[in-house]
Amino acid sequence: MKIKIFNTLSQKLEFLPSKKEINLFVCGPTVYDLSHLGHARTYIFFDFFVKFLKKQGYKVNYIQNITDVDDKIINRAKIENKNPLDISKYFTKLYLKDMKDLEINSVSIYAPATKFISQIVKQVEILIQKGYAYQIDDGYYFNIKKFKNYGKLSRRTIEQAEDALSRIDDSIKKINRGDFCLWKFPNQEKKEQLNSLFKNKKFAVLDYEPFWNTKIGWGRPGWHIEDTAIAMYYFGNQYDIHGGGIDLKFPHHEAEIAQAESISSKKPYVKIWMHTGQLMINNQKMSKSLNNFITINDFLKQYKPIVLRFLVLMHDWSSPLNYSSKTIQTALGGLQLIFETQKKLELIIKNKKFGKIKISIQKQINNFNKALNNNLKTPEALSYIFEIIKIINTNLLKINKQSAKLIKKQLQNALSVLSLNIIEPKIPLKIKALIDKREKLRINKQFMQADALRNKIFELGYIIEDSPVGPIVYYKNLWTQK
Repeated sequence: MKIKIFNTLSQKLEFLPSKKEINLFVCGPTVYDLSHLGHARTYIFFDFFVKFLKKQGYKVNYIQNITDVDDKIINRAKIENKNPLDISKYFTKLYLKDMKDLEINSVSIYAPATKFISQIVKQVEILIQKGYAYQIDDGYYFNIKKFKNYGKLSRRTIEQAEDALSRIDDSIKKINRGDFCLWKFPNQEKKEQLNSLFKNKKFAVLDYEPFWNTKIGWGRPGWHIEDTAIAMYYFGNQYDIHGGGIDLKFPHHEAEIAQAESISSKKPYVKIWMHTGQLMINNQKMSKSLNNFITINDFLKQYKPIVLRFLVLMHDWSSPLNYSSKTIQTALGGLQLIFETQKKLELIIKNKKFGKIKISIQKQINNFNKALNNNLKTPEALSYIFEIIKIINTNLLKINKQSAKLIKKQLQNALSVLSLNIIEPKIPLKIKALIDKREKLRINKQFMQADALRNKIFELGYIIEDSPVGPIVYYKNLWTQK
């Protein structure tokens, strides 16, 4: 079955290309601080998406940029009295550690913008030659009125793009208020210093600001052109899918389209645009001023990575996700139910006495696959997982051996498609011995002694849940950190 995706550009569901190789670019972070749960929501989803495509037989070339030159990085360098590139390298390293800790490992290449200065400069030169770019004291700017379809992604007219709320790269000398910077010049004082102190150098840091000495003068890249330079370097003038958070749709992604299509004269620059919904904290926008800013590192001090992955998949990828104690508890409860059901299946299969009824979950598996193929509806797909769990628990003592084995395999495959791989620590032999001893006590109806042993096992870090098919034992911190 073909996979359909909602395309922000067309505002329609569209089939993925029939070819079996997909080029995907997703906007990465600006590395001036620790990454937060908003970043995690987007990158967990695209990690699932890439792994899902691979399971369907696609080869995916997944590029993610790293914005390592930016005003925010420069401002932090000033505050901390450090080289801005040292700041960006430090936070890039922490970001990559966060991705590793979250088990996000589908990215083919992480591409820092500072490694692509020559490509950026070349693109600015082309835009100048074609008449889309103009020069003022501050740098080279893109004239949005030269690009007829500016606003087609965000459904904004040129006038709407010009409103006060949309002003970007502010300068009173711009032709249009919505024009954005392609290449930022140093001010006159810094320019004179660079020419006198670093005339023969290709790169310099002056007053915490990085500058490159290029054919278009000393300067540094604007934000938007970093991504087009990187993406077009790897994928050429046109490619398959561009992803990112909804907050990047305007002006960032709009600017990317304008730049790329002006450079190549080919349309569309990207066939499918995918935007993940915003992550909210207790129904409020995440903000340091509201003291509700949660970093990935802080989250992982409390919970295992699978909890956040499950929380993300519980919600429609293009809709807002509200993070709260309630949604976390829902995620924990869902994971626990899946885990316990899997353990029950294992116990049934190990048991010598089986039921005689043949049970099938093929209908639910088919619906699960349809949900994912129809715009990656992970909440709907999960609903079929829980239908399967209900069928298993309703028929625990009735399932025959063949059905139990097949259902276990099908359930594990479905969870694998969602990249929900529950890693259960091995139960030590000492604990297993205590569990066996407790079972003998229960069989002999020595319930007080059995309860005392259960408490001892709990103190040693393990929980026992009694079920109709036997005791389910698991590590106390299966979902949380120690």
